[in-house]
Amino acid sequence: MFFSFDGIDGVGKTTQIDLFCQWLAERGHEVFTCRDPGSTALGERVREILLTSDESTPIAQRSEMLLYMAARAQLVDQEIRPAVAEEKIVVSDRFLLANIVYQGYAGGLNVDAVREVGQIATDGVMPDCVFLLDMSPQAARHRMGDELDRVESRGDEYRQRLREGFLQEAKQWGETVHVLNADRPIDELQQEIRNIAVRLLESS
Repeated sequence: MFFSFDGIDGVGKTTQIDLFCQWLAERGHEVFTCRDPGSTALGERVREILLTSDESTPIAQRSEMLLYMAARAQLVDQEIRPAVAEEKIVVSDRFLLANIVYQGYAGGLNVDAVREVGQIATDGVMPDCVFLLDMSPQAARHRMGDELDRVESRGDEYRQRLREGFLQEAKQWGETVHVLNADRPIDELQQEIRNIAVRLLESS
């Protein structure tokens, strides 16, 4: 079973992932956690380029998208596919949905084209369930610190396009994506995540 968490920056993905993985382990599941981009030597180097580059290293939207895709392809081949084959539960902090929204809906690239490149990068390995944590960009910004990375610093208007993109794209994914209100108590949101996961794990 492959779960991923997504949403605009500041919605609390890290907190919910930590609680979710702890709960899975307590239930006796072997869990593999990862972040996209990252979790491989190549992925971490790409992540550093994408999130910390300044104006001296400009990155065009198409180049940005392809860098994310390269990191994801490595993550799939090196980590996710083997973990699934070993019947571990995979929990990823972001996956292809983020690329489609960040570089497509918010970044101006052709959304269908990003999806097509994504199909190559993932080689058909996709989450069984995506938890899309949703809240207003203003509320999410209040949760973020003062030190913002290259993507986080793009401003409220960009974050609004991201939110709208996530919600629009979620409709294309059908029952795979669960849109959850993240602007509420941590435990309440976590309980809804667990309830959804129980149903999926029991039916798998």
